[in-house]
Amino acid sequence: MKIERAYTIVTSPGRNFVTLKIVTDQGEYGIGDATLNGREMAVVAYLEEHVIPTLIGRDPQRIEDIWHYLYRGAYWRRGPVTMSAIAAVDMALWDIKAKLAGMPLYQLLGGKSRDRVMVYGHATGRDIDACLEEVARHVDEGYKAVRVQAGVPGIASIYGVAKKDGEPYEPADSDLPAEHVWSTSKYLNHVPKLFAAVRERFGEDLHVLHDVHHRLTPIEAARLGKEVEPYHLFWLEDCVPAENQEAFGLIRQHTTTPLAVGEVFNSLFDAKALIENQWIDYIRATLTHAGGITHVRRIADLAGLYHVRTGFHGPTDLSPVCLGAAIHFDTWVPNFGIQEYMPHTSATDEVFPHDYRFEDGHFIVGEKPGHGVDIDEQLAKQYPYKRASLPVNRLEDGTLWHW
Repeated sequence: MKIERAYTIVTSPGRNFVTLKIVTDQGEYGIGDATLNGREMAVVAYLEEHVIPTLIGRDPQRIEDIWHYLYRGAYWRRGPVTMSAIAAVDMALWDIKAKLAGMPLYQLLGGKSRDRVMVYGHATGRDIDACLEEVARHVDEGYKAVRVQAGVPGIASIYGVAKKDGEPYEPADSDLPAEHVWSTSKYLNHVPKLFAAVRERFGEDLHVLHDVHHRLTPIEAARLGKEVEPYHLFWLEDCVPAENQEAFGLIRQHTTTPLAVGEVFNSLFDAKALIENQWIDYIRATLTHAGGITHVRRIADLAGLYHVRTGFHGPTDLSPVCLGAAIHFDTWVPNFGIQEYMPHTSATDEVFPHDYRFEDGHFIVGEKPGHGVDIDEQLAKQYPYKRASLPVNRLEDGTLWHW
């Protein structure tokens, strides 16, 4: 068996998605997610100009060899564009491998470690009362875990909070990056009040999470972690930028609030010190951005040695292809923690038919051979690419927030 052709499919049924399809000379095919939000076409160019030509004629079953060929053969290793391209190839090859074996992907990885995968949803509101109503809606829908984000008095627009109450949160909301005003002091004074209100209304059984979106310094994050300790968060996410991994050591010294990070990571080396020093509790690297199943399973294996669990990033700017593969991975991986879930639009679900399902706050993995997600190429053509950018933050005096 040989790879006969491979090509990219770019579609935007709600968000921009880049899909790689690999077809063998025996007619079998697999698909992988290559979406890098805000830089989608950079990955398309990398795949079409530098990766796809090297795949033609290769044995698609040699997944490990192809992964190292693409990683080491480029000389310029790592980086989000390179690793997203490699991930798409890897995901598609695992899809083919599982189809050839006649097995759902989780079986090929080693079988089930659990029967269902707990997920967390997103509840946002312009103020605390509106946010509590969204938490209540999620609880009514069966969620056992909810990420809670609320507007802060005195800050007009906050990344992570929907612009209108009751609507899904959409971060990439403009052609070029919007600029938001940010105040750390107002935020730090407000967040403990939010979680006091959540616990008062919903009690202790609900798992609650919070995302800081990299907006604090280490000592500020330490203060926040300490002040929310009475409310027993499931985790505090991305409290500081992780380029300086040792910053998490300082935070860890001051708080017992569990820490999560990693959605912008693209290799094991981004997380190595964090894991080995037990500075974090959850690693959030995604299959699409961190080199695919082949590489992320190595991250998970290292994490498991140090009591660190997985908590995969799962926004709407990763396609159902990534989500479907992640659910198979979550079903297998022994040190699973939780899976993020932001529901895709109905148009997205139509373009990417899949066999996973949401049930009572959990995902149930599908049983079709492969990762269980396909793409309707003709329908995808109805949704052309449109550039969309994430916002940036400036302090109240106009300084671009740069930590």
